[in-house]
Amino acid sequence: MITCVVEYVIDPAKTEAFESFARRWMALVDQHGGTHHGYFLPAEGASDKALALFSFPSLAAYEQYRQLFGVDPEFVVADRIRDESGCVLRYERTFMRPLLPEP
Repeated sequence: MITCVVEYVIDPAKTEAFESFARRWMALVDQHGGTHHGYFLPAEGASDKALALFSFPSLAAYEQYRQLFGVDPEFVVADRIRDESGCVLRYERTFMRPLLPEP
């Protein structure tokens, strides 16, 4: 399993647009073989940081999903929310390997 951690710098005045963007991506990840663990937005005080975490069974599965960017109409619509609203100022992706509790 590979987990992608996306660290966002968002425009705090455009949190509602960011939430719309996030809801779209949560559904798309889940529809295309991944598991979305959610977006984590500022809860208290002034902050411009947000996080997203989602996993795919392998890096190859993630790469298949990435091939849909800019091509699949639903992906284009999701990106349009971000681009037209300006809710995301920048972001950085990191791939991690989870260490989970044993059952």
